[in-house]
Amino acid sequence: MRRLYRKKALSLVKELDAFPKVPESYVETTASGGTVSLIAFTAMALLAFLEFFVYRDTWMKYEYEVDKDFLSKLRINLDITVAMKCQHVGADILDLAETMITSNGIQYEPVVFELTPQQRLWHRTLLLIQNRLREEHSLQEVLYKSVLKGVPTALPPREVTTEPLAACRIHGHVYVNKVAGNFHITVGKPIHHPRGHAHIAAFVSHDAYNFSHRIDHLSFGEEIPGIINPLDGTEKVTTNNNHMFQYFITVVPTKLHTYKVSADTHQFSVTERERVINHAAGSHGVSGIFMKYDTSSLMVTVSEQHMPLWQFLVRLCGIIGGIFSTTGMIHGFVGFCFDIVCCRFKLGTYKPKEVGLPDAHVNHQADPLLTDSHVEQE
Repeated sequence: MRRLYRKKALSLVKELDAFPKVPESYVETTASGGTVSLIAFTAMALLAFLEFFVYRDTWMKYEYEVDKDFLSKLRINLDITVAMKCQHVGADILDLAETMITSNGIQYEPVVFELTPQQRLWHRTLLLIQNRLREEHSLQEVLYKSVLKGVPTALPPREVTTEPLAACRIHGHVYVNKVAGNFHITVGKPIHHPRGHAHIAAFVSHDAYNFSHRIDHLSFGEEIPGIINPLDGTEKVTTNNNHMFQYFITVVPTKLHTYKVSADTHQFSVTERERVINHAAGSHGVSGIFMKYDTSSLMVTVSEQHMPLWQFLVRLCGIIGGIFSTTGMIHGFVGFCFDIVCCRFKLGTYKPKEVGLPDAHVNHQADPLLTDSHVEQE
């Protein structure tokens, strides 16, 4: 009984076989089929190889939500060189709530404004990258994925020089409230005042005004090595003493999550404007460098994504099965067309005519046979 059940089970399984086997004696191989098979296998191998590189690659996913963190502080990182002596300029921050932020984390360092050949080469390379970033926004994803491995974004140190230190490097960081504010560098040191703030500029000669500057680095939030910000490498040179440079900045909170680093930082966009102060012509203001920033109410979460293994296997099976089926159909269609053309050539208009024999010749050939048969009958 058990053997009978086993035979029935095996016969039932055989009937459900979706891949019936064809005896080898019924299979006919052709040169055209072999050629198509070789092309199909080559295409399968090539596409599978390329698909593996797609599987290894990653991409950045952007998600947007409302920023609900209003109590934390915003960190501003800066490194700006101004073509004036340090005793003649001062930097401070005044936010929208009329709160003057003390610049305890900002340092003043006397330097030379002109760059050395090595520094100038670094600066040109940085400007080239900035131009590419403006044209190809997808390059920013490459920077996100290559953080902590990119080239240093800081200006190379200057060698010992005997040139006069006629410029001032203002660098460091400061924490501010997450509200709109104004960071500015102008003539004179800032002082606290009950009704606002002021800069002591009475002791600075007007001929010493020169707000030519270079922004080596400006970022918001946590510093991430390898990330290039929009104003990095900006250089403005003026020959007018009464010149105002304005930067209008919109800061967007950003959470960055990659396979190499996770950080809470900020992206920003900037609009630049500059003009000459001329009160007689109606262009009023104060000479200096003014950076007016405002924070966005939206927060961006940037996360690095990777193709799962199951999706890679599905795509790989699709490639192999698709190429196999497509090449089989193409080969069958070409063979069908070839057979039609050949059959028409043999049976249609181009069928070769048979050559008829003369009657006498036929009779002459038939007489011996009849004679022989007649003899045999006798």
